[in-house]
Amino acid sequence: MPTNVVMPQMGESIAEGTIVRWIKKIGDTVDRDEPLFEISTDKVDAEIPSPGAGVLTEIKVKEGETVPVNSVVAVIGAAGEKAAADPAARGTAASAPSAGVSQANGQSEMPEAAVGQPESAASAAARVVPTAGVASNTRSTPGSVAGSIEELRRQKSSPLVRRIAAEHNVDIRQINGTGISGRVTKNDILGYIETGAKPAARPAAPSGGHVPAYKPGERVEIVPMTIMRKKIAEHMVMSAHTSPHVYSVYEVDFHQLSRLRERKKAEYERNGAKLSYTALIAKVTVDALRAFPFVNASIDGDNIVFKKDINLGIAVALDQGLLVPVIRNADEKNLVGLSRAIDDLATRARSKKLNPDEVQGGTFTITNPGIFGAVYGLPLINQPQVAILGVGAIEKRAVVVQTAATGGRADNDAIAIHPTCHLSLGYDHRLIDGADAGRFLQFMKERLETFEEAWM
Repeated sequence: MPTNVVMPQMGESIAEGTIVRWIKKIGDTVDRDEPLFEISTDKVDAEIPSPGAGVLTEIKVKEGETVPVNSVVAVIGAAGEKAAADPAARGTAASAPSAGVSQANGQSEMPEAAVGQPESAASAAARVVPTAGVASNTRSTPGSVAGSIEELRRQKSSPLVRRIAAEHNVDIRQINGTGISGRVTKNDILGYIETGAKPAARPAAPSGGHVPAYKPGERVEIVPMTIMRKKIAEHMVMSAHTSPHVYSVYEVDFHQLSRLRERKKAEYERNGAKLSYTALIAKVTVDALRAFPFVNASIDGDNIVFKKDINLGIAVALDQGLLVPVIRNADEKNLVGLSRAIDDLATRARSKKLNPDEVQGGTFTITNPGIFGAVYGLPLINQPQVAILGVGAIEKRAVVVQTAATGGRADNDAIAIHPTCHLSLGYDHRLIDGADAGRFLQFMKERLETFEEAWM
């Protein structure tokens, strides 16, 4: 019997996925659990294993197309079974797409300048082939599939938009979203409330006083954003609009910490852990979050939500973007446990082996622009958190040190060469004031500069 390959649900809140790359092609032999294709979702990129062994006889969804979870994306036949005819020639779902769903809702992978006017719901539904719908005992109608995708996209609008909708008793699904992926923006919801009518369709040219990205006749190359890049862009714009960002930067002397690290590195390696500066900073960060719980919090309307768990996000730079895997209950781990967790999550993030749950639920984030040489960084807050720590480059610099007292009086200060690092805290000024941020960073500075072996 042929085996249907479906778009997996990579997390409770994930409603659709995009085929980024087919690892196997039609006619290839496939083993069970062998990587078959690569997907990108709202939360994570991942390689999807084959549900069975045999021959890949049909690919129903092409690279770049977005379909709902549980949609059939390919078929695996028995060994020796012939592949299906070229989908492009047969006019099947792979060419008359489920991509019709995504294109009708602003998900086209073509540059925006090449996209025509949005289709009506009726015409979009008419172009959806039933075989690309949800795989279940009850066949979904094309219209219901298109409608469900549209609803899910609108429901995934920013927390700010959802809060405004709730305050005004507005069903967000009734609003025509003009944001990325058809999401309802703040302007959409405010316009809907003010006029009581659906906002105008998304403008072809940028609005709000922004100049076009290029002029007619200008020599340009237009490359569509990757799915991950789109999600990062959307999340960062939302963060900038949600939180009034303020920054404080402290210089930290790593002299004592670096000497301790050199003494203990080999011992940690024998225990299967890498004693990195990131792990040491993470340990002190956890201690600081425990001492200052308002930094390990979120804002919900007029309420402050203090998080009892410390779930530490560690940003990992990838070739195509950025992921923030989360160490859950980081305060329950010693330094060896933190070291192992950081190394494991970073390795699996780069090899696309993370589960969606491992990039959700963070309460505070550490990002390290210093690995690229930055003296310090001023990162945007990872919503719905209220603060983020930026770690600058650890470099030898001239510092002023105090010498030991001699003859009943202190000697003059001296200049020494020590490894130092700049730590920046980006924080939401709705909750955290400069004095609060100063106390948090001062706590970290003192701990890092006087780090003791007993704390390991």
